[in-house]
Amino acid sequence: MCSVHMCELAGKSEREAAQLAWAGQHLNLSLSCCVCKRSPAAMAHFKTEQDDWLIVYLKYLLFVFNFFFWVGGAAVLAVGVWTLVEKSGYLSVLASSTFAASAYILIFAGALVMATGFLGFSAILQEQKGCLSTYFCLLLVIFLVELVAAVLAHVYYQRLSDELKQHLNRTLTKNYGQLGATQITASVDRLQQDFKCCGSNSSADWQRSTYILSQEAEGRRVPDSCCKTVVVLCGRRAHPSNIYKVEGGCLTKLEQFLADHLLLMGAVGIGVACLQICGMVLTCCLHQRLQRHFY
Repeated sequence: MCSVHMCELAGKSEREAAQLAWAGQHLNLSLSCCVCKRSPAAMAHFKTEQDDWLIVYLKYLLFVFNFFFWVGGAAVLAVGVWTLVEKSGYLSVLASSTFAASAYILIFAGALVMATGFLGFSAILQEQKGCLSTYFCLLLVIFLVELVAAVLAHVYYQRLSDELKQHLNRTLTKNYGQLGATQITASVDRLQQDFKCCGSNSSADWQRSTYILSQEAEGRRVPDSCCKTVVVLCGRRAHPSNIYKVEGGCLTKLEQFLADHLLLMGAVGIGVACLQICGMVLTCCLHQRLQRHFY
């Protein structure tokens, strides 16, 4: 009797197990169908989230680039103003107007970069595709201007030595100390004091000067600005202990000064131009992502 009852229980358990197995298979099949039916929407949602993260990532990268770009523009503007305020007193007179013009170009470029930087911040924060397009165009214009400026700086560097020799010699021998040439006289005096030099190539250049050969010189052999310690009529004594004796004279000093600045300007221009390529690429990527995101 017990064995019969046990057999019935065993049979019942097997039937229940079979039913549970069949129900499980049916449930798995139903879930699979549901997943298959919902997978396009799920994939689209995942893709949207991925695009959102890419947009945020690109915005941060472009924001960091734009910050350094704006700081660079402020630095360029400051260098241009400093050049005009501190150096144009003699550079614009002695080294032709080309170097002075470069200072105005720096000021213009720095102001344009800063204005472009503000536009970039606005475009990035507000995600305006129109502003991003304008920002890209301005970056491209500044990029081309910087390349042209770098080429001009290189060309002017090649002509620098000959131009300085002609201009500086003529200024010292013909214009210094003459009526109506007060600015030139002050510029030469400042040049000799700033660079601690005397004459174009040497102090002997002053022996051919119209000023030194005139009575206005009062017996001076060199201008008083050649003296290590400037006092009235100190130029009468042209001894190395009293005046600056520099090999190559002021010409070498001024040429080296201008060459260093021109090479620096060219190097900075090319470096910033290369950096702007990264900015233009990031701007294009963000613009494309925003276009795909909204459309």
